[in-house]
Amino acid sequence: MELEVVRELDHEHEQQEQGQGGRERVSLALNSQQKNLIAQFLLQRSKAGVLPRGSFTEAAKRFNIHKRTALRIWQISKQQIDRGEPVMMQGKATGYQHKDKLMQDEEKFRNLSMLERSTIRKVASKMEVSKTTIGRFIKSNQLKPHTSVVKPILTESNKIARMKWCLAHIQPTLADGKLLYHSMHNIVHIDEKWFYMTKTSDRYYLLPDEDVPYRSCKFKRFITKVMFMVAVSRPLIGSDGETIFDGKVGLFPFTKEVLVKRSSKNRPKGTIETKPIQSINKEIMTTCLLNQFESLPSTDGFEFHLISQPPNSPDTNVLDLGYFRAIQSLQDDKIATSVDDLLRNVFTSFEELSPQTLNRVFIILQSCLTAILEVHGKNDYKIPHLNKDRLHRTEGLPLQLHVEEGLVRESLEYLKLPENNTGDTYDIGPLNHALGY
Repeated sequence: MELEVVRELDHEHEQQEQGQGGRERVSLALNSQQKNLIAQFLLQRSKAGVLPRGSFTEAAKRFNIHKRTALRIWQISKQQIDRGEPVMMQGKATGYQHKDKLMQDEEKFRNLSMLERSTIRKVASKMEVSKTTIGRFIKSNQLKPHTSVVKPILTESNKIARMKWCLAHIQPTLADGKLLYHSMHNIVHIDEKWFYMTKTSDRYYLLPDEDVPYRSCKFKRFITKVMFMVAVSRPLIGSDGETIFDGKVGLFPFTKEVLVKRSSKNRPKGTIETKPIQSINKEIMTTCLLNQFESLPSTDGFEFHLISQPPNSPDTNVLDLGYFRAIQSLQDDKIATSVDDLLRNVFTSFEELSPQTLNRVFIILQSCLTAILEVHGKNDYKIPHLNKDRLHRTEGLPLQLHVEEGLVRESLEYLKLPENNTGDTYDIGPLNHALGY
């Protein structure tokens, strides 16, 4: 019984496409029935388990396959016969399986230092395997890449202050064994960040015939930069998804305007030019904050209090937690050749960000506060993943996250230990009273 195959192109048409007498190529995918036919053909020709010379070539011509495919099917058949099993072809007819190369020596890998694991090339050299093998380990989840970030050193008083800061954001109301965080609509987060005109190193993707972009500056250490102070609050979003308040309080650059003293090819003498303030010290920051808020207490009857976040704690501020990176990613896509261009790009990026992005960072902040309590104020924790995109599509993002009563009680009892009594920086009295402490 001969095997029928389906060709992508008939022989005559393919020869016309190839010109003069090109070799015919057939796209062939063998199923189990077809492979069984080939195996039976080879078994019928064999004598005492040995095939006559030319059997693979004959099978290749008869079934329109490559003779190496016939060889693989015969090898599988022989293995099944040697094990006393009936010849049965299933799935793909594979060739050699290098299972030994895919086995990872975990004990040897554990003995490598972290510096010896920094690149695939180093790992492959220390493990005495190829880089391709390390790539297979990563693809099969036997190894996982990780980017390590240096975090601030925390003193014991820093850890206690972080825990009290987290507890101060929890509402003193217990329901069903859980407590809720404050919605944080009445809190304004303020922080500052340097924004650079360009990066010292960047990656681009080019066509083969494109020229490599040329970038230059006088000194790489002195790329033009401007510090911005940013103030944001929790956005107010209505039940219908309409934005009532976008949460963007303000963006304030540390710059000054000066008169140009000498003429140049770029501008005449006396032109007003924007210059960044390079030395930002405590006095300048204090003056900026006081000038910003001195007129606010009398505005619309609101009362404002300036409260410092815990020291060495960028993970307790929504700006350092992700919002600055969102602004930076948009600003990096815009070209700047002057300080004015940089200012315009940062302001434009700040306005382009949607209120929903800022709202999600506040959700991340609440999850980080819970993680900080779980590790007693330390910062060696992973930022929790909340599947915010899925929640936004289905149930909608929650306004507040829950905190288990047991975690809050355990944290309060931990703070009452004599060695942890380092002062009352943040008010957690209402929470203590609500839980009977």
